Amino acid sequence: MAKQDIQIKTEDGIAKAGLFRSATAPSSKVAIILYMDAFGPRPALDQIAEKLAGQGYAVLVPDLFYRNAPYGPFEAKTAFSDEKRKAVITGLLSGTTQDMTIRDSGAFLDALDAEGLTGPVGTVGYCMGGARALNAAATYPDRIVAAASFHGGNLASDAADSPHRKAASIKARVYVGTAGVDRSFPPEQAARLAEALRAAEVDHVIENYAGMAHGWCVPDHSVFNATGAERHWKRLTTLFAETLE
Repeated sequence: MAKQDIQIKTEDGIAKAGLFRSATAPSSKVAIILYMDAFGPRPALDQIAEKLAGQGYAVLVPDLFYRNAPYGPFEAKTAFSDEKRKAVITGLLSGTTQDMTIRDSGAFLDALDAEGLTGPVGTVGYCMGGARALNAAATYPDRIVAAASFHGGNLASDAADSPHRKAASIKARVYVGTAGVDRSFPPEQAARLAEALRAAEVDHVIENYAGMAHGWCVPDHSVFNATGAERHWKRLTTLFAETLE
Protein backbone atom coordinates (compact mmCIF):
# COMPACT_ATOMS: atom_id res chain seq x y z
CA MET A 1 0.00 0.00 0.00
CA ALA A 2 1.37 3.40 -0.95
CA LYS A 3 0.52 6.73 0.69
CA GLN A 4 1.30 9.89 -1.22
CA ASP A 5 1.27 13.21 0.63
CA ILE A 6 -0.15 15.89 -1.64
CA GLN A 7 -1.11 19.54 -1.38
CA ILE A 8 -4.40 20.72 -2.84
CA LYS A 9 -4.88 24.35 -3.85
CA THR A 10 -8.31 25.62 -2.83
CA GLU A 11 -9.96 29.03 -2.95
CA ASP A 12 -8.82 29.64 0.62
CA GLY A 13 -5.32 28.17 0.71
CA ILE A 14 -3.52 24.85 0.60
CA ALA A 15 -5.08 21.69 2.03
CA LYS A 16 -2.80 18.81 2.85
CA ALA A 17 -4.11 15.38 1.99
CA GLY A 18 -3.09 11.76 1.93
CA LEU A 19 -3.71 9.76 -1.25
CA PHE A 20 -3.72 6.01 -0.77
CA ARG A 21 -3.40 3.56 -3.65
CA SER A 22 -3.08 -0.17 -3.94
CA ALA A 23 -0.12 -1.52 -5.85
CA THR A 24 -2.35 -4.30 -7.14
CA ALA A 25 -4.66 -1.90 -9.02
CA PRO A 26 -2.39 0.84 -10.38
CA SER A 27 -4.51 1.53 -13.46
CA SER A 28 -7.82 2.01 -11.65
CA LYS A 29 -9.35 5.45 -12.21
CA VAL A 30 -12.05 5.25 -9.54
CA ALA A 31 -11.59 7.06 -6.26
CA ILE A 32 -13.09 7.67 -2.84
CA ILE A 33 -12.95 10.85 -0.79
CA LEU A 34 -12.92 10.16 2.95
CA TYR A 35 -14.28 13.08 4.95
CA MET A 36 -12.70 13.08 8.39
CA ASP A 37 -14.28 13.19 11.81
CA ALA A 38 -13.71 16.00 14.31
CA PHE A 39 -10.25 14.82 15.37
CA GLY A 40 -8.54 15.40 12.03
CA PRO A 41 -6.30 13.27 9.80
CA ARG A 42 -4.37 10.68 11.84
CA PRO A 43 -3.34 7.01 11.78
CA ALA A 44 -6.86 5.76 12.59
CA LEU A 45 -8.26 7.36 9.43
CA ASP A 46 -5.23 6.20 7.46
CA GLN A 47 -6.10 2.68 8.58
CA ILE A 48 -9.61 2.97 7.13
CA ALA A 49 -8.22 4.50 3.91
CA GLU A 50 -5.64 1.74 3.54
CA LYS A 51 -8.34 -0.89 3.96
CA LEU A 52 -10.44 0.75 1.25
CA ALA A 53 -7.41 1.09 -1.01
CA GLY A 54 -6.89 -2.63 -0.56
CA GLN A 55 -10.19 -3.06 -2.42
CA GLY A 56 -8.62 -1.45 -5.49
CA TYR A 57 -9.68 2.17 -5.01
CA ALA A 58 -7.63 5.31 -4.67
CA VAL A 59 -8.60 7.04 -1.43
CA LEU A 60 -8.15 10.74 -0.71
CA VAL A 61 -8.12 11.89 2.93
CA PRO A 62 -7.99 15.71 2.98
CA ASP A 63 -7.49 17.91 6.03
CA LEU A 64 -10.74 19.85 6.29
CA PHE A 65 -9.30 22.05 9.05
CA TYR A 66 -6.40 23.26 6.90
CA ARG A 67 -7.43 26.91 7.28
CA ASN A 68 -6.40 26.66 10.92
CA ALA A 69 -3.27 24.54 10.52
CA PRO A 70 -1.18 23.74 12.39
CA TYR A 71 -3.36 22.23 15.12
CA GLY A 72 -3.44 19.08 17.21
CA PRO A 73 -2.74 16.30 16.89
CA PHE A 74 -5.69 14.98 18.85
CA GLU A 75 -6.24 11.55 20.35
CA ALA A 76 -9.89 10.63 19.91
CA LYS A 77 -10.08 8.75 23.20
CA THR A 78 -8.94 11.70 25.30
CA ALA A 79 -9.62 14.78 23.17
CA PHE A 80 -12.69 15.89 25.12
CA SER A 81 -11.31 15.04 28.55
CA ASP A 82 -9.30 18.26 28.59
CA GLU A 83 -11.26 21.51 28.45
CA LYS A 84 -8.57 23.36 26.47
CA ARG A 85 -8.42 20.66 23.78
CA LYS A 86 -12.19 20.47 23.71
CA ALA A 87 -12.39 24.22 23.14
CA VAL A 88 -9.88 24.02 20.29
CA ILE A 89 -11.80 21.22 18.57
CA THR A 90 -15.10 23.03 19.04
CA GLY A 91 -13.56 26.12 17.48
CA LEU A 92 -12.27 24.14 14.52
CA LEU A 93 -15.70 22.61 13.99
CA SER A 94 -17.60 25.89 14.15
CA GLY A 95 -15.00 27.63 12.01
CA THR A 96 -15.17 25.09 9.18
CA THR A 97 -18.58 25.44 7.61
CA GLN A 98 -20.42 23.12 5.27
CA ASP A 99 -20.12 25.73 2.53
CA MET A 100 -16.34 25.79 2.98
CA THR A 101 -16.10 22.03 2.55
CA ILE A 102 -18.48 22.10 -0.41
CA ARG A 103 -16.17 24.57 -2.17
CA ASP A 104 -13.13 22.55 -1.16
CA SER A 105 -14.68 19.41 -2.60
CA GLY A 106 -14.43 20.87 -6.08
CA ALA A 107 -10.69 21.24 -5.52
CA PHE A 108 -10.54 17.68 -4.18
CA LEU A 109 -12.13 16.40 -7.39
CA ASP A 110 -9.69 18.47 -9.46
CA ALA A 111 -6.82 16.95 -7.48
CA LEU A 112 -8.08 13.47 -8.29
CA ASP A 113 -8.23 14.40 -11.98
CA ALA A 114 -4.64 15.65 -11.81
CA GLU A 115 -3.61 12.24 -10.48
CA GLY A 116 -5.32 10.48 -13.39
CA LEU A 117 -8.29 9.45 -11.24
CA THR A 118 -10.93 10.59 -13.69
CA GLY A 119 -13.53 7.89 -13.09
CA PRO A 120 -16.56 7.80 -10.80
CA VAL A 121 -16.14 8.90 -7.20
CA GLY A 122 -17.56 7.69 -3.92
CA THR A 123 -17.64 9.64 -0.68
CA VAL A 124 -17.71 8.48 2.92
CA GLY A 125 -17.75 10.60 6.04
CA TYR A 126 -17.57 9.93 9.76
CA CYS A 127 -19.03 12.22 12.44
CA MET A 128 -18.75 15.77 11.02
CA GLY A 129 -17.72 14.24 7.70
CA GLY A 130 -21.05 12.48 7.21
CA ALA A 131 -22.99 15.60 6.28
CA ARG A 132 -20.09 16.74 4.11
CA ALA A 133 -20.07 13.48 2.17
CA LEU A 134 -23.78 13.93 1.39
CA ASN A 135 -23.47 17.63 0.57
CA ALA A 136 -20.61 16.84 -1.81
CA ALA A 137 -22.80 14.32 -3.61
CA ALA A 138 -25.55 16.93 -3.95
CA THR A 139 -23.15 19.56 -5.28
CA TYR A 140 -21.23 17.39 -7.73
CA PRO A 141 -23.89 14.89 -8.86
CA ASP A 142 -22.34 14.18 -12.25
CA ARG A 143 -19.18 12.84 -10.61
CA ILE A 144 -20.14 11.36 -7.25
CA VAL A 145 -22.11 8.13 -7.63
CA ALA A 146 -22.13 6.87 -4.02
CA ALA A 147 -22.19 8.65 -0.66
CA ALA A 148 -22.05 7.15 2.82
CA SER A 149 -22.33 8.64 6.28
CA PHE A 150 -21.51 6.86 9.53
CA HIS A 151 -22.51 8.41 12.86
CA GLY A 152 -22.90 11.66 10.96
CA GLY A 153 -24.53 14.49 12.86
CA ASN A 154 -27.14 17.04 11.78
CA LEU A 155 -28.03 15.38 8.49
CA ALA A 156 -31.54 16.83 8.65
CA SER A 157 -31.36 19.78 11.01
CA ASP A 158 -33.03 23.18 10.83
CA ALA A 159 -29.83 24.72 9.47
CA ALA A 160 -29.80 26.15 5.97
CA ASP A 161 -26.86 23.93 4.99
CA SER A 162 -28.42 20.68 6.21
CA PRO A 163 -27.93 17.93 3.59
CA HIS A 164 -31.59 16.91 3.51
CA ARG A 165 -32.42 20.24 1.90
CA LYS A 166 -30.33 19.27 -1.13
CA ALA A 167 -31.76 15.79 -1.59
CA ALA A 168 -33.29 16.70 -4.95
CA SER A 169 -29.81 17.31 -6.36
CA ILE A 170 -28.39 13.92 -5.34
CA LYS A 171 -27.96 11.33 -8.07
CA ALA A 172 -25.71 9.07 -6.01
CA ARG A 173 -26.79 6.02 -4.07
CA VAL A 174 -26.83 6.94 -0.38
CA TYR A 175 -26.16 4.88 2.73
CA VAL A 176 -26.53 6.29 6.23
CA GLY A 177 -25.46 4.28 9.27
CA THR A 178 -26.58 5.78 12.56
CA ALA A 179 -25.57 5.06 16.13
CA GLY A 180 -28.28 3.42 18.21
CA VAL A 181 -28.73 6.58 20.26
CA ASP A 182 -27.09 9.74 18.94
CA ARG A 183 -27.98 13.22 20.15
CA SER A 184 -26.46 14.72 17.00
CA PHE A 185 -28.87 12.74 14.80
CA PRO A 186 -32.08 12.05 16.75
CA PRO A 187 -35.03 10.00 15.40
CA GLU A 188 -36.89 13.07 14.17
CA GLN A 189 -33.93 13.99 11.96
CA ALA A 190 -33.70 10.42 10.65
CA ALA A 191 -37.38 10.58 9.69
CA ARG A 192 -36.92 13.98 8.04
CA LEU A 193 -33.92 12.75 6.04
CA ALA A 194 -35.75 9.60 4.95
CA GLU A 195 -38.73 11.62 3.75
CA ALA A 196 -36.50 14.04 1.82
CA LEU A 197 -34.62 11.22 0.10
CA ARG A 198 -37.85 9.36 -0.71
CA ALA A 199 -39.45 12.48 -2.15
CA ALA A 200 -36.38 13.07 -4.31
CA GLU A 201 -36.39 9.42 -5.42
CA VAL A 202 -32.84 8.91 -4.18
CA ASP A 203 -31.75 5.27 -3.91
CA HIS A 204 -30.95 5.10 -0.20
CA VAL A 205 -30.72 3.10 3.00
CA ILE A 206 -30.82 4.50 6.53
CA GLU A 207 -29.79 1.85 9.02
CA ASN A 208 -29.74 2.04 12.80
CA TYR A 209 -26.88 0.23 14.54
CA ALA A 210 -28.61 -0.58 17.82
CA GLY A 211 -26.23 -0.70 20.74
CA MET A 212 -23.54 1.32 18.97
CA ALA A 213 -22.45 4.75 20.24
CA HIS A 214 -21.42 7.80 18.23
CA GLY A 215 -17.95 7.03 16.87
CA TRP A 216 -18.18 3.24 16.89
CA CYS A 217 -16.55 2.77 13.45
CA VAL A 218 -13.24 4.57 14.03
CA PRO A 219 -10.57 2.35 15.62
CA ASP A 220 -9.04 4.93 17.97
CA HIS A 221 -12.37 6.14 19.34
CA SER A 222 -13.29 5.43 22.96
CA VAL A 223 -16.55 3.75 21.87
CA PHE A 224 -15.05 1.72 19.01
CA ASN A 225 -16.90 -1.56 18.59
CA ALA A 226 -15.23 -4.25 16.50
CA THR A 227 -18.45 -6.08 15.66
CA GLY A 228 -20.24 -2.90 14.65
CA ALA A 229 -17.21 -1.71 12.71
CA GLU A 230 -17.13 -4.93 10.71
CA ARG A 231 -20.82 -4.55 9.90
CA HIS A 232 -20.15 -0.98 8.74
CA TRP A 233 -17.29 -2.25 6.61
CA LYS A 234 -19.48 -4.80 4.85
CA ARG A 235 -22.13 -2.18 4.09
CA LEU A 236 -19.57 0.31 2.85
CA THR A 237 -17.67 -2.05 0.56
CA THR A 238 -20.94 -3.39 -0.86
CA LEU A 239 -22.08 0.15 -1.65
CA PHE A 240 -18.86 0.96 -3.46
CA ALA A 241 -18.65 -2.40 -5.23
CA GLU A 242 -22.15 -1.91 -6.66
CA THR A 243 -21.63 1.71 -7.73
CA LEU A 244 -17.95 2.28 -8.53
CA GLU A 245 -17.04 -0.94 -10.31
